[in-house]
Amino acid sequence: MDFLETQEQTMLRQAIAEIAGGFGHEYYAERGRRGEKVEELWEALSAGGFIGVNIPEEYGGGGMGIYELSIVCEELAVQGLPLLILIVSPAIAGSIITKFGTDRQKQSWLPGIASGERRIAFAITEPDAGSNSHRLSTTAKRDGDVYRLNGQKYYISAVDEADDILVVTRTGTDESTGKAQLSLFVVAVDTPGLTMQKIDMEMVSPENQYTLFFDNAEVPADRLVGTEGDGLRQVFEGLNPERITGAAIGAGLGRYALDKAAAYARERKVWDVPIGSHQGIAHPLAKAKVEVELARLMVYKAAWLYDNGHDAAEAANMAKYAIGEAALEALDMAIQTHGGNGLSSEYGLADLWGNVRLLRTAPISREMILNFVAQHSLGLPKSY
Repeated sequence: MDFLETQEQTMLRQAIAEIAGGFGHEYYAERGRRGEKVEELWEALSAGGFIGVNIPEEYGGGGMGIYELSIVCEELAVQGLPLLILIVSPAIAGSIITKFGTDRQKQSWLPGIASGERRIAFAITEPDAGSNSHRLSTTAKRDGDVYRLNGQKYYISAVDEADDILVVTRTGTDESTGKAQLSLFVVAVDTPGLTMQKIDMEMVSPENQYTLFFDNAEVPADRLVGTEGDGLRQVFEGLNPERITGAAIGAGLGRYALDKAAAYARERKVWDVPIGSHQGIAHPLAKAKVEVELARLMVYKAAWLYDNGHDAAEAANMAKYAIGEAALEALDMAIQTHGGNGLSSEYGLADLWGNVRLLRTAPISREMILNFVAQHSLGLPKSY
């Protein structure tokens, strides 16, 4: 067991930190408030070959793994630059297409994902089903050489900057269980019959959320990923990377908040001494630091398990849960340390509350993670 990262991984952290440091959180927040994208940052990451570090080399990627993509996500977030598109495009779509796509699909889609020239969003959540895949109602029915999609998806990230959307659909029902038989399609965003409606969010972010409507949207049959009806297994190939990289972003935001808080506590003086010399400030920040670092260990344990072909579900869920709690506590204590300044735009903390609070809810809620741990880790009866 080796807790020291390789030289290549260390250099990757340094390279991302250098790129991200040239932009900083103010850039991210200003773009988010103006409704603009962070294309310059994306192009810088693309130029360095950092977007597709987990994509196989034969398709133009870095040939590394989710561990290294988590490094990219975390180090961007440490500079106040959390990018959801890295979760949905290289992590989810990239992982699923790499494992289940045909040779032609891999050649068509993976090089663009790896270079950053192509972005693929991910659509599973529905208004009446949440992320309960067994109750999904968006259908795909075969009609000759095409499938016709009908239904609705909800809270789909970054589709306004994507070229395609990996859509989870119901193509049948298991007669013995009544559960949905799922299939995955890569749907071009300009497909006739697909419309998008932006969801207004109380978050400062350049990445938006959308409701998608499929009204007899015609998708060529060769855009089916994997085997029809086997989509549930394929989905889970992408959900663990989603949870791991999402947790990595949370780890980075926790570190960002604590770095800001510690710097402020060292410099800000009241009664002629730095406020960080008082245990009422120092101890809560130290506790938050401990909790963030403990959660980070689970993030990279989960990433290592996934990359080495082991079952990463338990660790991925635990990492997601732990960082959701730890990052929120770290941000809250950072705001508290700054006093009134913690709520000002100048200090770049309060505008991240929505991003950090989201970690408790998405892509899977803390309650569903506790259900998973109770049932699968502790062997308790299913409670839902």
